Amino acid sequence: MPQVINILLTMLAPIIWGTTYWVTSQWLPQGYPITIAMLRALPAGLLILMILRQWPPKDQWLKVCILGGLNFTLFWICLFISAYRLPGGIAATLGALQPLIVIVLASCFLNSTTQWPSVLSVVMGVIGVALLVLKSTVHLDVIGIIAALLGAVSMALGTFLSKQWRGNNPLLAFTGWQLTAGGLLLLPLALYFEPSFPVFDRQSLGGLLWLGLVGALLAYTLWFNGVAKLNSVQVSTLAFLSPVTAMLLGWLMLDQNLSTLQLLGVFIIFISIITTTISTMTTTKTMAEEPPA
Repeated sequence: MPQVINILLTMLAPIIWGTTYWVTSQWLPQGYPITIAMLRALPAGLLILMILRQWPPKDQWLKVCILGGLNFTLFWICLFISAYRLPGGIAATLGALQPLIVIVLASCFLNSTTQWPSVLSVVMGVIGVALLVLKSTVHLDVIGIIAALLGAVSMALGTFLSKQWRGNNPLLAFTGWQLTAGGLLLLPLALYFEPSFPVFDRQSLGGLLWLGLVGALLAYTLWFNGVAKLNSVQVSTLAFLSPVTAMLLGWLMLDQNLSTLQLLGVFIIFISIITTTISTMTTTKTMAEEPPA
């Protein structure tokens, strides 16, 4: 039962992230990707530091800066650029490639044994995600595509290293340190490239609060908890819920049409998540029951 709860909690993170594209395009000032990313990360990180009053150990400051740079600075710059320049479903789809990169990293550097049925389920999920945008007739911006792919690589490497470097650090503090580091790295970039501060009204402030408190603080706490407690393949497949959420929001809120192939893609993604979860849970249970050699 605890494993099921961890899976359900981790699922909430990519679902929340799937709302980023809609909130960014509909509620936030356009043309300030770095500033918006900084305002999303830094206040949330400082809030956690003020509440916990706990700093990272001295020997982990560099690691925290690297993780903050990967998970938030580089990733969020790419995220907002792709969100501004691409349709939400396409941006989320390209970002969803990061689970496969995580699996490759684990195989190359950790010599981890991956169950092929689970890998095939992940590939099936990728196919399902591809079907979501197969019939899109919207012009694809090259810069937006490059930003989305670079963001996927950054997030994948950040997720991989987070699992290796967290150690015994408290989950909420670990999240807050990274948010603060990522926000501080974004601050000089925002001041240099976007010196004219955007004007926020009530709606844009609400969107910023959603992205900061829910999309950053809550979602990443849930995500890092899942990274620590779940099989890497499980976590990878759950990330496919982000493009599904983005696509469904486009259908519900923006009157975007869903084709038969896109609906098939959604169905395949859910089958992929279910089969991967069952496969990895069964494998973990079997390994735990086997007597030591």
